[in-house]
Amino acid sequence: MQPEEGVMQSRAQAMKALLELMSDQALIICNGFPSREAHKLCEREQNFYMIGSMGVAASIGLGLALAQPQKTVVVFDGDGNVLMGMGTLATIGALQPRNLIHVVFDNEVYGTTGNQPTYSRVVKLDHIAKSAGYVNVERVWEREDIIYEFKEMLGNTGPSFLLIKVNEQIEDADRVSIEPADMTKRFKTAVTP
Repeated sequence: MQPEEGVMQSRAQAMKALLELMSDQALIICNGFPSREAHKLCEREQNFYMIGSMGVAASIGLGLALAQPQKTVVVFDGDGNVLMGMGTLATIGALQPRNLIHVVFDNEVYGTTGNQPTYSRVVKLDHIAKSAGYVNVERVWEREDIIYEFKEMLGNTGPSFLLIKVNEQIEDADRVSIEPADMTKRFKTAVTP
């Protein structure tokens, strides 16, 4: 069932709801506006912002989850990024990282480059994740459901896939101001036990 007009959150609103529930979890954020919005909403040392590399946030999150199985790893991804790195869904399903939560903000467009439509309106990414072997898979669009399902996933064994349908509205946010080398260094320090 599709949400009624006006019910969907913006990506920034949905992201803010999730960030308020996070504590020391590692967070990998895909490139483009999602990184910019997360940087504006909740800048912290456990955040790794993808700056210019599309389609690999889930791969980096998977690698970290496998390297540090006691640490919860969250990936904030977009539908365009997931479509570009579709093979990663199969790899996550096959390797079964119990500590990985893959959140996909699906606005059905490539927002950073001008709102060209993606195929996520016809290719159901949550169905693909379920078929690939993710343990917990949910599709949500209302704030209460976003919060409820993310809390559940934080407490459950994964891998988990939370698809959040969002509208095309973007937050006015500047580019991430942290140099990639500095971000990498501080992130490694923040997530290394």
